[in-house]
Amino acid sequence: MRIKLIWSAILIGLFFCSAHLLASEIKEKAYLEDRAFKNLEGEIQRAEHLAGGIVGVSALHLETGRKIGLNAQERFPMASVYKIPIAVQLLRRVDQGELSLDKMINIQANDLRPGSSLISSYLSSPGVTLSVRNLLELMLVASDNTATDILLRLAGGPQTVTARLRDMGILDMDVSRPTINLIADATGFILPAEKEWNLDLLKKLHDQVPPEIQKAAAERFVNDTRDTTTPAAMVQLLKSIYQGEFLKGKTKNLLWDMMSRCQTGRSRIKGFLLPETVVAHKTGTIAGITNDAGLIKLPNNDGTIALAIFIKLSAKDISDRERAIAHISRTIYDYFLFHPYPPANFAK
Repeated sequence: MRIKLIWSAILIGLFFCSAHLLASEIKEKAYLEDRAFKNLEGEIQRAEHLAGGIVGVSALHLETGRKIGLNAQERFPMASVYKIPIAVQLLRRVDQGELSLDKMINIQANDLRPGSSLISSYLSSPGVTLSVRNLLELMLVASDNTATDILLRLAGGPQTVTARLRDMGILDMDVSRPTINLIADATGFILPAEKEWNLDLLKKLHDQVPPEIQKAAAERFVNDTRDTTTPAAMVQLLKSIYQGEFLKGKTKNLLWDMMSRCQTGRSRIKGFLLPETVVAHKTGTIAGITNDAGLIKLPNNDGTIALAIFIKLSAKDISDRERAIAHISRTIYDYFLFHPYPPANFAK
């Protein structure tokens, strides 16, 4: 009986010792996780100085719900990142049978746009006909402005795109103007009547704006609430796309495929990531504004990060701004890669 009592006491002691060690281990793990998160916040804030302007960041680990942000509720001009919500509304029309991806579109002379446009560069002669699918590919992969304005029209126009966002519960994002109006407002030239538009005229109007007029126009543009979003709202949209909440499997996969082949902004979100990292994203650049937003796949099935990084009011070279985006992206990537699971006390 005495031996049994001794063994019972030993077992009870071992149990309490193990429980104490387990509690200490959990406490230490939570401490390290909290420290890692604070280091992440610090690195993002340091990168803001590199950007030389106001930086907005929102990142969400879709599988666990953990998120990080900097100025995540502040409005930023989207520039060409606004091509993502345009694509969503267009593909929604495809899902509903209102539009076919195989529909052929005859491109007129007054459809051509300056700036980023493969169509304007290589297919400027009259008589060009492209399918909706071709135009969507050009918009998302090459950021083609001509394709964008045609697709915005086919999507139902800016108000329809914004209405779709509201249907999705996304309140802090607005699509208000075609790209040619964005370019004109950001540069400071006045557009003539649409029937007079042609590529040579638009280029001439753009190139003849004096530097002081361009500077004043850029300042007005960055404070204009049209065609803006918060980083948090953009991440909400990316999450909805990834989870297939508003697009069917076929159109969702098409959008993912095209965004994963984006050819612009290789020095931004993808800049410091390994070449084999899967990134589906869309960039935006205009009037000192430098943006990138997309989805990053972590290796080993450790989840997906929805990420939006916006920079405004920066006078630094674009290479500095892109380096800041790349630094923030890699910092966030490493955090979720090396901390794939939330601490025990984490609550969404």
